[in-house]
Amino acid sequence: MTKQRVHPALAETYKTFKESIYAHYASAGRVFPWRESTSPWGVLVSEFMLQQTQTERVVSYWERWMYLWPTPQKLNKASLEDALREWSGLGYNRRCRYVKECARIITEDHRGIVPQTPEELLPLPGIGAYTAGAIACFAYNYPGVFIETNIRSAVIHFFFQEREDIKDAEIIPILEASLDRENPRKWYWALMDYGAALKKVTLNPNRKSAHYTKQSPFAGSFRQRRGAVLRSLLSQGPAGIPELGERTGIQSSDLYEALKALAKESMVAEEEGIYRISEG
Repeated sequence: MTKQRVHPALAETYKTFKESIYAHYASAGRVFPWRESTSPWGVLVSEFMLQQTQTERVVSYWERWMYLWPTPQKLNKASLEDALREWSGLGYNRRCRYVKECARIITEDHRGIVPQTPEELLPLPGIGAYTAGAIACFAYNYPGVFIETNIRSAVIHFFFQEREDIKDAEIIPILEASLDRENPRKWYWALMDYGAALKKVTLNPNRKSAHYTKQSPFAGSFRQRRGAVLRSLLSQGPAGIPELGERTGIQSSDLYEALKALAKESMVAEEEGIYRISEG
């Protein structure tokens, strides 16, 4: 990626922006185990776990996973049931399936080595533009441009305080121009920490984003029903719909829809009316 040229009139603004971000990082930067040990596999696991989950909740799960499966080859040999059991409580269980499938592909097609560039990472299951950019950056110090909620918050707070409905297309050139190409890993850590800190002291800047959507309540949601079904199968074993209904308290129609979705994602398998965790 070629370096973005900055108009001389904006150079001082970018300089102040970077100084502010790094000053905050120097005094209040966060410490996480996946930052202390930036093994590519550990970074990949952390990025999946961190999706839509509070960072502090992830720490103990990540440490346990890396103890059990420190390499993609180790996870590839494990069962999906064991992986889901260790994931239980993090939510968004399809992420676990994605990590498991990534482990298989990395083991079989990449000699056990996590790909190094966003372009190579994008074909892996469950990996979009942000996750590909983040893994490449944090695992390999790759100087790419990517955006997520905390990065967006930092840029909006600094450059768009008087604006609403800000599009990511307006933020990306700023990220390109301000990128620390000598140490992009540190720069993005600093940006994320600055954005996360803003939410504790001011109205969430992301509310000004054109892409902002408020997360729907978990209680009573389809996602909650899916999670309840998986927990039942993991803790109490295979069962048919009548027994699963008794275990979970979910009505048959809702239960069937949850099982149908889980089967489509290869999370559960059915044989003669009995559902169990998939062997994949």
